[in-house]
Amino acid sequence: MERKLTCIICPLGCELTVQTEGKNVVDVKGNTCPRGKVYAENECTNPQRTITSTVRCSDGGLVSVKTDKPIPKEKMLECMAVINETVAELPISIGDVIVDDVFGSKIVATQNKA
Repeated sequence: MERKLTCIICPLGCELTVQTEGKNVVDVKGNTCPRGKVYAENECTNPQRTITSTVRCSDGGLVSVKTDKPIPKEKMLECMAVINETVAELPISIGDVIVDDVFGSKIVATQNKA
């Protein structure tokens, strides 16, 4: 099976053509650097995403957050459900862990809030 992807690893945005057999990648074409090949293989066999969002704070405001590592793409909605149910206690500093474990990642603050 052939799949077309646009690499998002660097600003070049290479147009990749990936050949798969079942769940295995057998060929990648169109990448100008080795990172494009790795991206294509991961995207076709184990797609992952970094989640960025906001969490409600105890004062009713919001603080921006993100996962510290990518999570499986199919777990994005479940991750967002956890984020939406979370209320963070103030004060918050950049890097503070808001949720300790969501599919192998931590939800961390990306801004300070007093």
